[in-house]
Amino acid sequence: MIRSASLAIAMLVAATAVPAQAQSARVLGDFRDWSSYAADDGTGTVCFAMSRPKSTEPAGAAGGDAYVYVSNRPAEDVTAEFNVVAGYTFQTGSMASVTIGGQSFPLFTQGDAAWLDDSGQAANLAAAIRAGSTLVVTGTSANGTQVTQSYSLSGATAAQQAVGAEC
Repeated sequence: MIRSASLAIAMLVAATAVPAQAQSARVLGDFRDWSSYAADDGTGTVCFAMSRPKSTEPAGAAGGDAYVYVSNRPAEDVTAEFNVVAGYTFQTGSMASVTIGGQSFPLFTQGDAAWLDDSGQAANLAAAIRAGSTLVVTGTSANGTQVTQSYSLSGATAAQQAVGAEC
């Protein structure tokens, strides 16, 4: 279920990058370094807040589009689901992590994506995102390189509020 939902969101995110297809996802707002969207994925409305990394180390390690998003899917009773699309393929069987301030959350990986290893931590991670200033995702690429991506959390609270109001 997680893979199909994140695939739908990834397609919606890709659609927002292509102006001719932008009607598939509705912009709820742009909030500094974060944006919020809503769309119908066929099972109901999906809303998500997303951001792109401010930096990736080592430089050039992420060859594709990278972003994090927090999504709500009311039809599936899902709130504050965190997902990473790294822009590179994770090493098979590896774990990644997301760190905000002093809090670290383990992520399981598959392909170029990662999710919370313990979905019961979703509310805690969402709260850390609202309270923090920088989010850091650390993972290991398929070739064994440790990759660190840093995201600004400026605007994350407003973006999550817009998602909550819509979904």
